Amino acid sequence: MSKNQLYPKLVQTIQRFQPAKASSSSARIVDLQVLSILIQVAAREKEHLAVNFVCTHNSRRSQIAQVWATVAAAWHNNSFVRAYSGGTEVTALHPNVITALIGLGFRVELDKNTPHRHLIYFSDKYPPVACWSKRYDDPDNPSKDFVAVMVCDDAEANCPFLPTAKKRLSIKYTDPKFSDGTDEEASVYQATAREIGSEVFSLFGA
Repeated sequence: MSKNQLYPKLVQTIQRFQPAKASSSSARIVDLQVLSILIQVAAREKEHLAVNFVCTHNSRRSQIAQVWATVAAAWHNNSFVRAYSGGTEVTALHPNVITALIGLGFRVELDKNTPHRHLIYFSDKYPPVACWSKRYDDPDNPSKDFVAVMVCDDAEANCPFLPTAKKRLSIKYTDPKFSDGTDEEASVYQATAREIGSEVFSLFGA
């Protein structure tokens, strides 16, 4: 995709992404490398790859990861990777996530046909990402041969066995929920969204 097909502010956000922190654990680094290989092999071999990002409530980190993976796939002209998200329980897409994404350059609208869903636009030439809280095994998510990526400790503990996943990886992020109701919530949520976006983009290669 051409950079000028994305919203200009979003392009600026992507261009300011920083490399992943060197403090990541060795196991986490390995899982990142495995996911990166799977993504790049899918593009090279022209094979479809479904990646389902899972956290407890499917309200923050997993939704952010799904959005960024969709944008990264478009940015790298990788039409073979499809991103999903789910939780171990159903809640709602948190409003602080919506605010953070808007601040980074996305356009967000309510789905007029399904009011509990939000449509996350990153370009006028690509369809939006439909985001709503759902279980990892929701009918709209892949039912088999997908890569499950656990993005929080609680999902790792409460979702221990996904028999239809072909690969299970653990790539955890700090929950920005700790900042809810504080003066720092806006900056914390944006920082979390930038961190996830930077790392997800790195998975797709240079």
